[in-house]
Amino acid sequence: MKAHLLYVEDDLSLSFVTRDNLELQGYQITCFDNGLKAMEAVRSQRFDLCILDVMLPDADGFAVAKEIRKYDQEVPILFLSAKSLKEDRLHGLTIGGDDYLTKPFSIEELILKIEIFLRRRKLSVAEAPKVIKLGVYVFDHSNLSLEYQGKIKRLTQREADLLQYLFVNRKQVVRRSSILEQLWGEDDYFLGRSLDVFISRLRKYLQEEQGIRIENVHGIGFQFVCPE
Repeated sequence: MKAHLLYVEDDLSLSFVTRDNLELQGYQITCFDNGLKAMEAVRSQRFDLCILDVMLPDADGFAVAKEIRKYDQEVPILFLSAKSLKEDRLHGLTIGGDDYLTKPFSIEELILKIEIFLRRRKLSVAEAPKVIKLGVYVFDHSNLSLEYQGKIKRLTQREADLLQYLFVNRKQVVRRSSILEQLWGEDDYFLGRSLDVFISRLRKYLQEEQGIRIENVHGIGFQFVCPE
């Protein structure tokens, strides 16, 4: 088996087809048709990736994602929804989701996103040291942690990957399109909005160090400034 995936979908026909295709790819699938059952599972099992329909009986996908983040800060969470509203997408990303697929979606696109997320969990940016001193902070990409005055903030995989990517490229302006292609796998409007959400999170996490800045370069991207 390639990886163990949590899949939560209350449309039984869609669930059957999607699960069958994912199992043909070699994935081990634990599947539920409502949010409460999924929440019980995440308290006792670990998954390599979670695929959550937003509209679920008992507890919606956002509630399930919040429960997942209580126990696992790093597992990628992919939302599925018939809704395409920007507010819903941004809400899902803000509470700890990593990406969002709007129904109807192609199995090929879903599989591609799964492969990208799982590959990122295994790979780190080769140029960066495992532990980085960022002023008053100690950033450990491998353990997804940001330490300040003995207190440890657990990062999601996407947050850690983005911080490491910015650090590695700190001596140059990094284009938005380059970040999206390297970390998200593609460059589009909604992923660009999610990038802004993650940039805002990192700024908040690093606010105790005045020497650290993630500067906007208008029309181009960002530049990461930190003490040497």
